[in-house]
Amino acid sequence: MNTAKYEGIIPAFYACYDEKGNISPEGVRALTKYYIAKGVKGLYVGGSSGECIYQSVADRKLVLEHVMAEAKGKLTIIAHVACNNTADSQELAAHAESLGVDAIASIPPIYFKLPPYAIAKYWNDMSAAAPNTDFIIYNIPQLAGVSLSVPLLKEMLKNPKVIGVKNSSMPTQDIQMWRDEGAIVFNGPDEQLISGLVMGATGGIGGTYGAMPELYVELFNCVKSGKLDKALEIQNECCRIIYKMCSAHGNMYAVIKEILRRKDGVDCGSVRAPLAELIDSDYAIVDESVAMIQAATKKYC
Repeated sequence: MNTAKYEGIIPAFYACYDEKGNISPEGVRALTKYYIAKGVKGLYVGGSSGECIYQSVADRKLVLEHVMAEAKGKLTIIAHVACNNTADSQELAAHAESLGVDAIASIPPIYFKLPPYAIAKYWNDMSAAAPNTDFIIYNIPQLAGVSLSVPLLKEMLKNPKVIGVKNSSMPTQDIQMWRDEGAIVFNGPDEQLISGLVMGATGGIGGTYGAMPELYVELFNCVKSGKLDKALEIQNECCRIIYKMCSAHGNMYAVIKEILRRKDGVDCGSVRAPLAELIDSDYAIVDESVAMIQAATKKYC
């Protein structure tokens, strides 16, 4: 298995809307070009940061089509294709494969608490719709309400297209367990990227990477070159920035999109309801976050 294309920093791609709240193809392309220029390894498209839970199948196809139009051959693209029913998930999986993505990914089905064999069938049915594409399990128990277990992972690894886990559970021990079963693992919680990498994660997929990609790329490179003291300093600064971004009334992704607009001139619009938009008092937090990112980037990158 070629893991080189998965080694590095993979920002979770943000939803891009126009002034009417519809998907903005121009915004999607501009944001993709931005990340190509920043030197990240790839993009994780259609996940939590992409507000997938509030988008239609058509919306999600449109986003991926415009990401791929700019990124194909330049970035590793992982398309999150899970919907809360199998048929729509299979449709998105087949569409993603037709565009030439490197991998598809999926959370478990949410709302109904399904037994492990039903979750495995859901994932395998999705994988069967994209039979030539790598498959990555997305373990995010705090939102999905279901935790990946070793027996379930072992069952899924019988499928030769299942290569690994995007692990957003908080215990870094989980990374070691999934690796012991032969899976590659992507660190999920941004606040502990350094810990996940030390535990053996191949790379990181994160929702705040896109706001400060240079810092996370430098952190990754420091860990890989053994400069752990500097990596820890960068991690601590990233955490402080995350805490600042999360202190706003508006949703964190609304904050990040405004940061990108003010810092780099990248316009992603706002967020889709029911996510909370920014209020007037949030703009001071945005400005503080921008200043923190710029200062840390100047110091470490």
